[in-house]
Amino acid sequence: MSVPTRTGRFELEPVHLMPKDLESGILYVSKEFGTAAHLCACGCGSKVRTPLGPTAWTVKKTIRGPTLWPSVGNWQKPCKSHYLIVRGDVIWAGQWTDDQIVAGRAGEAARRESHYAAKYGKKGFFVRMQELLRHLFR
Repeated sequence: MSVPTRTGRFELEPVHLMPKDLESGILYVSKEFGTAAHLCACGCGSKVRTPLGPTAWTVKKTIRGPTLWPSVGNWQKPCKSHYLIVRGDVIWAGQWTDDQIVAGRAGEAARRESHYAAKYGKKGFFVRMQELLRHLFR
């Protein structure tokens, strides 16, 4: 049995569709589908998918390599790895407690809600769609 090899660096590979088999050390980015994917930096082989957008992750291309922001926390994977990819380098972050994970997820939800409330008003997407359908079928 081979020992997992940690990935120390990532290179950016723009793609239209994500490949079925991912290579270690490659951050695949599909702008058309607003998503990025890579193999976990710890070497466990888990596929990590990150949605891209104003309330999710962002990818920045730099001369040294890609930056994926914010950090990747693989809380649902057995390895529970936590790291950042900054200018191609993997920067390991501390593992979070269960309470920190819950608080982090709540913070993400609050940021999404705030973003969309500012963009579309206080009514949520489904309420607006329901009102539109009612208006169209009167």
